[in-house]
Amino acid sequence: MFCRMGVYEEKKETCGTICLKYLLFTFNFLFWLAGGAVMAVGVWTLVEKNDYISLLSSKTYAASAYILVLAGVIVMVTGLLGCCATFKEHQKLLQVYFVLLLCIFLLEVLAGILAYIYYRQLNAELKQNLKETMTQKYQQEDQEHITVAVDKLQQEFKCCGSNRSSDWAESVWIRSREAGGRMVPDSCCKTPTDHCGRRDHPSNIYKVEGGCITKLENFILDHLKIIGAVGVGIAFVQIIGMVFTCCLYQRLKAEPY
Repeated sequence: MFCRMGVYEEKKETCGTICLKYLLFTFNFLFWLAGGAVMAVGVWTLVEKNDYISLLSSKTYAASAYILVLAGVIVMVTGLLGCCATFKEHQKLLQVYFVLLLCIFLLEVLAGILAYIYYRQLNAELKQNLKETMTQKYQQEDQEHITVAVDKLQQEFKCCGSNRSSDWAESVWIRSREAGGRMVPDSCCKTPTDHCGRRDHPSNIYKVEGGCITKLENFILDHLKIIGAVGVGIAFVQIIGMVFTCCLYQRLKAEPY
């Protein structure tokens, strides 16, 4: 009877180990896909929205995106390592896998925290710096990236000036001969043509309540929510992976060879 009970217990333990292995393998596959998604969000933010990043004095927004890219790469590598460790039942690899999961967890929580902090201070930063950036650096030597970013901002968001179109009256470039009599940049025009900025009538240029600050703020806030949600969301999913890893490690350690 005792022998049968011993055999039963051993089989039950082995069955539990097999179940954990498949659960962890499934988790690793989904985790690998999630890593690709995290990396894609980070790369997309840096590549597609790089022009707008150049208009911000703080590097927190870009830092959050870089952290997501780094975390995504590590996640994909870790997912493959987790699959190998699971099916080979290698305890040392499982330990390394657990440590990597913990590191990624901390990275993604950090990205989420940075996104939240920047979310709180964004409005003040834009009010303080965007007008100065637009009026002092637009069309200036060695500031081509700012010029491109401002033109793209005004055309995509259909706005003119940081707070209002009259802000351009303080522009270094508008006051210069190079402006050719323009009152605003041509990118303020509803139908951009060469020298169309000479006429700042509402029928010709965008006069939006709140100017470009409101438009850019809403845009970045939406993307900070995505960065924060992706970072924190996947970080908490990783807790499940760490629990599975610990359980499998303890079972393998307890099982006789």
